[in-house]
Amino acid sequence: MTTININNLVRKNILELQPYISFRDHNEFDNPVLLDANESPFGKYNRYPDSTQKKLKEKLSQIKNISPNQIAVGNGSDELIDLITKIFCEPNNDSILMMNPSFAMYGFYASINQNKIMKLDLNENSEIIKDDFLKIIKDFRLKIFFLCSPNNPTGNSIEDIEFFVRNFDGIVVIDEAYIEFSDKKSSIVLIEKYPNVIVLQTFSKAWGMAGARIGIAYSSEEIIQFINTVKAPYNVNSLSLELILKSLENTDEFKQNVKNILKEREWLQSEFQNITCITKIFPTDANFFLIEFDDVEKVYEKLLNEEILTSKRSPAIPNCIRINVGNREENIKLLNLLKSI
Repeated sequence: MTTININNLVRKNILELQPYISFRDHNEFDNPVLLDANESPFGKYNRYPDSTQKKLKEKLSQIKNISPNQIAVGNGSDELIDLITKIFCEPNNDSILMMNPSFAMYGFYASINQNKIMKLDLNENSEIIKDDFLKIIKDFRLKIFFLCSPNNPTGNSIEDIEFFVRNFDGIVVIDEAYIEFSDKKSSIVLIEKYPNVIVLQTFSKAWGMAGARIGIAYSSEEIIQFINTVKAPYNVNSLSLELILKSLENTDEFKQNVKNILKEREWLQSEFQNITCITKIFPTDANFFLIEFDDVEKVYEKLLNEEILTSKRSPAIPNCIRINVGNREENIKLLNLLKSI
């Protein structure tokens, strides 16, 4: 068990901050007359949403086998990344560490908060070099390590995550946006042992609900309390909460969709092998491929001309495009175009 004191990592002004508390959401009433929040008395969605997201947390608690007090709900994982940065990083003073390449929003929110961004270059297999990690955490003052696994945009899962948690004295945020497409275990199992770990998951990817904007943070009760203190009171709307709860009541569609995506991923992997303009297919545990082409500009432009939208990662990742798995019709259109180049 690590002996990290979370309070020593939190910004002083956050330690002193008093959360906004909705009186009605923190008390039980049988049949209240709601005249406290200046809402309209008319309409289907005239009332503010539950600021505590109690029903969703209780449902996730049962699924993940973790206390509701160890769960925070965000307006997408983006909001949670932003809040975590604000809680722990003093502007113009603290630094974050992120993998390179990785999800750009870690650096984006650090920049907004005026924090320095240190990048840990991945090796040719898209893995973290442990010696480089140990050196950078020794030489620089780092508050948060954002570790994305499976990593976006490389697609691979990071091996031996506990090593990095064990050796980092700050907050370790493990972003598992694509975990449902991987056969690796979630790092939620590390939370009990390491109180400085925050695991992020989302309903935007495997659950197919990007439009609902729901991200989840799992961590120690202490860290979750800080997130709930800093978040906007009504950060998640009623419609999104209803949609997510409905999906969690019937997971058959979710399971089938993941199964279909994995089947398409395997089929695409096989088909890509026979396409001459492709020079490398990176291993993936996600719902996308990072692919290297012999002439990336030509390929990208041809895709764009046919209104096939992909994510060009070159020049940051030379000659590479990230392409996510679509349905069979979309995938056939993609393959036919690539084969024609």
